[in-house]
Amino acid sequence: MPTLVPTDHYGTITYLGLVPNRAAQLQSTPVSELLALFSGPQGEDHGGLTRASCSRVLGQYRRGTIIRNTRQFSILSAEELALIAADMGLENLDPALTGATMVISGLPDLTHLPPSSRLQAESGATLVVDMENQSCTLPAKPIEARHPGFGARFKSAAKGRRGITAWVEAEGTLRLSQTVRLHVPQQRAWQAGR
Repeated sequence: MPTLVPTDHYGTITYLGLVPNRAAQLQSTPVSELLALFSGPQGEDHGGLTRASCSRVLGQYRRGTIIRNTRQFSILSAEELALIAADMGLENLDPALTGATMVISGLPDLTHLPPSSRLQAESGATLVVDMENQSCTLPAKPIEARHPGFGARFKSAAKGRRGITAWVEAEGTLRLSQTVRLHVPQQRAWQAGR
C-alpha cells in the first residue's frame, strides 16, 4: 500500500519567478517556465543541494551550519495572496515582491499542507512540501518601494498565509497554467505522550 496517496485536489500554476541574486534583492523575476533540478530551480539563488542554516533552525544548529536545502522553492496560494493584499489595504499584491518562486490557485489552505506532501506537475516534476513558510519582514522593502506606506503591513497580514517551502524530489519543467496534483502522506496526526 502506498504511503503517499494521490488526492482529487489539483491546482494551477499562476506565477513562476526566480531570484537571481538575493543579496541584491528579494524580488523575483517572472518567468513562463523553469527547470526544477535536484539542486532547485535553475537560475534561482535560493537553490542548491545544501544551504547554511539560518534563524529558522537555531533550535537544531548553530547559524551557518551546512544543512540539506529544503527551502529551494517558496510557494504561495493565489487565494491566500489575495487575502494578504486585502488585509494590507491593497487591491492586489504582485507575488514577485514576496520573492515567490511559484503561485498556485485552487488548492485550499495551501499554507497548511502537511509536511512531506507532494505537488506533482503534469511534466512529472515533483516538489516535496517542507513546511509552512513563516511570515517575515524581508518582503517589506520591495513592497514599500512599489506601494509606499504599505511594506510594514505585510508581516501581520501574511501570518498563516505565507505559503510553504519545498524541495525537488523529481526533476522536470514547470510552466505557467500547468496543473499540479496534491499527494498526501497516510498517517494520523502526531500525539505527544503516546
